[in-house]
Amino acid sequence: MGLKNREDASPGGLHNTLAAGSTIKGDVVTDGDFRLDGHVEGNIQCAGKLVIGPKASIQGNVNSGNAEILGTVVGDIHTAGVLVLKATAVIQGDIYTPTLEIEPNAKFTGACDMSGNNKNG
Repeated sequence: MGLKNREDASPGGLHNTLAAGSTIKGDVVTDGDFRLDGHVEGNIQCAGKLVIGPKASIQGNVNSGNAEILGTVVGDIHTAGVLVLKATAVIQGDIYTPTLEIEPNAKFTGACDMSGNNKNG
């Protein structure tokens, strides 16, 4: 099987990763899924699912389809679907999401809007 056949077999299976020890200073924009284990000083716009690893951090705003946060976000979070804050998550900013799951011990400082009137998202 050629590479083309493998790509056709898993449509939408592509995702981006920023490894631990890496830093981006600037905005990140992706149409697919994105896993962050490093650090971003800028905004992230992810049309798919965003996973922020336990040692990862973002200083900027997040806009994604769905998000699972285990690390630190200093900025506002906008999701079109589900936002999951795991026990190791630390959020300093406002949240705009229709569905929110928060595990015990997650830290969240800010306001939460689940009305669906997400004008900035």
